[in-house]
Amino acid sequence: MNTCTKNVLIVDDHPLVAKATKHLLEKNEFIQVIDMAYNGKQCLELMALHQPEIVFLDYRLPDMTGVEIAEQIREKYPNTLIIIFSGIDITDLTNKLIELKVCGIISKESSETTIMNMVNCILDGHTMLPFSMYHQMRMMSINHNPIESRLNDDEIKIMTLIVKGATHEQVADEIHLSKRSVDNYLKKIYGKLNVKTKVQAIEKFVQMKTQNN
Repeated sequence: MNTCTKNVLIVDDHPLVAKATKHLLEKNEFIQVIDMAYNGKQCLELMALHQPEIVFLDYRLPDMTGVEIAEQIREKYPNTLIIIFSGIDITDLTNKLIELKVCGIISKESSETTIMNMVNCILDGHTMLPFSMYHQMRMMSINHNPIESRLNDDEIKIMTLIVKGATHEQVADEIHLSKRSVDNYLKKIYGKLNVKTKVQAIEKFVQMKTQNN
């Protein structure tokens, strides 16, 4: 194991959970919790102030999601280790989180022993994923569909919901993103599909799925 002490920033909107997480992590002699943030904005401010080596990040915060925060951290601090500590099922975000080079995804329902073992493995240079996420990666690899060469997993899910008639707000709620993020995703999708409107995007997406079937 890397025996250098790692500075950690904890991000959780529940102060009691943040303190409990701090207490747990500091049982590891190679971890020093340098600060705690309670929302996404504060997280990014403390990142700029401390530039910690590890961010222990709750997925769902009042103002931003873990994906949105991880995107900004990865852009500005490419060497920071990001560990998602989530109380909700985020299996459907597996590909996106791996794309952002998240080094660990840990459930808040895990035992203290499991959490500490996973953290130790991450400190030793490994990426730690729950089995459900690993299984989804395997299934997506086995069932590879040509449509995925144009759109990533999140974009396919967004378009599937849009085709079913979901509003942007409903899509955002379903995939645990902000409406602004959904709007940004749709702009990227339009570009990838070479269309300019939602109607054109729906027609192109349905056509591609029909061809793939």
